[in-house]
Amino acid sequence: MDRRSFLKNTALGGSAAAATGALAAPAYAQGKRTLTMVTTWGRGLAGVHDSAQRVADSITAMSDGTLTVDLKAAGELVGAFEVFDAVTAGQADMYHGADYYFTGQHPGYAYFTAVPFGMTPQEITNWYYHGDGAALHDELGQIFGLKSFIGGNTGPQAGGWFNKEIKGPEDFNGLKFRMPGLGGKALGKLGASVQNIPGSEVYQALSSGAIDGTEWIGPWADEKAGFQEITKTYYTAGFHEPGAALSVATNRDVFDSLSSAHQKIIEVAAAEGHQWSLAQFMNNNGAALQRLQSGGVNTLEFPDSVWDAFGAATKETLDEFMDDELFAKIRNSVETSMKASSGWLTKSEGAYRAQRDRVLG
Repeated sequence: MDRRSFLKNTALGGSAAAATGALAAPAYAQGKRTLTMVTTWGRGLAGVHDSAQRVADSITAMSDGTLTVDLKAAGELVGAFEVFDAVTAGQADMYHGADYYFTGQHPGYAYFTAVPFGMTPQEITNWYYHGDGAALHDELGQIFGLKSFIGGNTGPQAGGWFNKEIKGPEDFNGLKFRMPGLGGKALGKLGASVQNIPGSEVYQALSSGAIDGTEWIGPWADEKAGFQEITKTYYTAGFHEPGAALSVATNRDVFDSLSSAHQKIIEVAAAEGHQWSLAQFMNNNGAALQRLQSGGVNTLEFPDSVWDAFGAATKETLDEFMDDELFAKIRNSVETSMKASSGWLTKSEGAYRAQRDRVLG
């Protein structure tokens, strides 16, 4: 299916077309302009809400207040999973979120957050800024009337919290587990009942037994969410999000109506937010992991049989979308860049880190 047909045959395509010429008028006051940003994050969610707020505040500061951003957290204007529709239809001007929530609109969006067995944060940065990543993000956004940039990164995500140990692939059969994106689709192939629940609702779902386990982000954000109060079984390495980018997307008509200076401010604020957010997570995770362990959390790694099953399920999942020309284009670009980056990173940083840890103990 070509992209024009894809857009025409989706519900969003209709709303995007209807929105042309019918966008909510941006707010102006004495020569100043305010953009409404909706997010997929509950207000106060550690790291991810901070990332959205950082981008919003940076836009306001760099424009000297001539372009301000009014941030609405999930549920304050629209629900967490409704932000894509809201911005496409012109009900809001921009969103900050994880684009893999929107694989129902196009599966290619997964690559702009994370795919299973995908890129680390450094590899994403290489691909996005010095490979095809930014151009492909823009090509995908054009289908839906969006101008998109990556604008945050959680770093490598943990395997998650479980109500039992996972000793083999069969332990996923029937397990009710929260995991978004194509990682969740792959996990479903192992027999899991996969749930896609907004972050602000995960604690209650785990606590009530509505789910048997969940991935969230990593030690710092997970500790803040309080999952250690419910279960003490924590897998620290996951297959699903080795470096999860977050995105800032502006309604394309709104973006095009901005001055070139304001457009550049959004682009730069998103890029700075990406690095700032990654550093925030990575800076806080080590100490948080120690606190969790001191509090009785049992940190584990999946056995090789489970990793092998993850790998087979991932290939099957990704292969299912290869009939989509744009998905195939994005996947091939990612995998080419990933292989090129990985060789040097393994031989340089990887070897150094192993020797450093050996020598210093």
